[in-house]
Amino acid sequence: MSTQQGAAATAGDVKAAIVSPSKLAHIVLRTSQYATMLDWYKTVLNAKAAFENEGLAFLTYDDEHHRVAILNIPTLAEQPEGITGVHHVAFTYESLRTLLENFERLESLGIKPVYSINHGPTTSLYYADPDHNQLEFQVENFDSVEESGEFFFSAAFAENPIGVEIDPAELLGRLRGGEPEGALKTRADVGARSLADVKLR
Repeated sequence: MSTQQGAAATAGDVKAAIVSPSKLAHIVLRTSQYATMLDWYKTVLNAKAAFENEGLAFLTYDDEHHRVAILNIPTLAEQPEGITGVHHVAFTYESLRTLLENFERLESLGIKPVYSINHGPTTSLYYADPDHNQLEFQVENFDSVEESGEFFFSAAFAENPIGVEIDPAELLGRLRGGEPEGALKTRADVGARSLADVKLR
C-alpha cells in the first residue's frame, strides 16, 4: 500500500468513527433590539427566561435549560439581503390543530406568518423575528419517519421539492368544521416548483 493510499484509508477510518450529536441543543442570536427580540421570542415560543439580565438571556420552553439565547450587542448593523448564512430554524408542533390554533393566537397579537406552505413532509408556517431571522413552525404530515422518507424519494417530490402554498386560517376553519387532520395535511398536486418560487429571504 502506498503512503497516499494509507493516508486515505486512515482518513476514512476516522470519518467512519465520528459520532453524531445526540440532539440539537439551542440557537444563539445577537441583536441591537434586545428588549423587542426578547419579548417576541417569549411570545411566539411561549418561553420563559431561565436567566435574564441587561446583557443576555437564556430562554426555555421545555425540559432543556435553554433553547434560545439572545445577546444584547448595541450598534449592530441590520442584516443585508443576499448574503450567505442560516436560512431558517424550525420548530415542530405535536399536531396540525396545535400549529393552527397557535397561528390564530399569534395573529391576534399582530404576529403573522410571512409564508405558509405544505412542503409534503410537513405543513409549515414561516415567521420573521424583529431582526428578520426566519423561523419555521411545522407539523409532520406523516405518521412515521419511514413514510416521510418515502415521500422524499417520490416522483411528486422530485417534480415539486418546494411545496404548495396554504391559507392557515382556511385550514383551521376546515379543521373545526370536522375535516380530519390527515386529509388537510395531504399535499395538493400543483405541478413543478423550484427555489425561485420560495417567498422567503
